[in-house]
Order: sequence, then C-alpha cells, then structure tokens
Amino acid sequence: MSLLVTTALILGGVLALVALVRFFLSPLRTLTKLLVNTALGFGALLLLRWLGGYIGVTLGINLFNALVVGILGLPGLGLLLMLKWIF
Repeated sequence: MSLLVTTALILGGVLALVALVRFFLSPLRTLTKLLVNTALGFGALLLLRWLGGYIGVTLGINLFNALVVGILGLPGLGLLLMLKWIF
C-alpha cells in the first residue's frame, strides 16, 4: 500500500511539473524571441554607428531604436532614418 501511494504521489508531481512547463513555455519562447531580436537590433545600430562616418548616416543607440530595428528589420531602419531626416 505504501509503495502504491508513493508511486502515485511521484507520478502526480511529474504530471504537475509537465503541466507547468507547458503552461510557461509559450510566453518564455516569445520573450526569448523578443530579447534576441532586440540584441540583433543593438548589433545593427552599433554597426551603423561604426560605418556612419563613411556613409553619412547616424542613429542613436538606445532601446527604442534597437526594438524597432530588431522587430521590423530593414523597414524599421528605413523608418528610423526617415524620422531622423524629418526631425
């Protein structure tokens, strides 16, 4: 009887752990994707800063610009350049 109860508790704990991991997996995947895109945006802005003197384009390296470039990609970079040109 004791072995049966212990096995049932272990199985219940494993099932609860699997349910928690499945519940939090999608938000963690989305957050990871956002962080990677932001890091790529920072990298693109840093590269643009290094090359900016040669090609005549400068943008500030900040979180907003990195998010725009990281999420929207090349169209986001064009949007930022147009906003800089307007203002």
